[in-house]
Amino acid sequence: MRLSGLQKEVLSLYRHCLRETRKKPQVQLSPRSEFEKSIKIDKRDFAAIEFLLRKGRRQLELYSSPGIRDIH
Repeated sequence: MRLSGLQKEVLSLYRHCLRETRKKPQVQLSPRSEFEKSIKIDKRDFAAIEFLLRKGRRQLELYSSPGIRDIH
């Protein structure tokens, strides 16, 4: 099964989020639960998917900064 470009981007963001949570075990956010919240979005709703990708990248950038130690 071939993945579309958007699907590859979502998987890439998910992997980056998992790696970041391993670096900061005190962060109590679970990437899996965040991604599961959006599982019901239609795969053809490109605007919503792109919006969530941008939002996820911003959150990942925030969480990966060295000054962030704990997020609830």
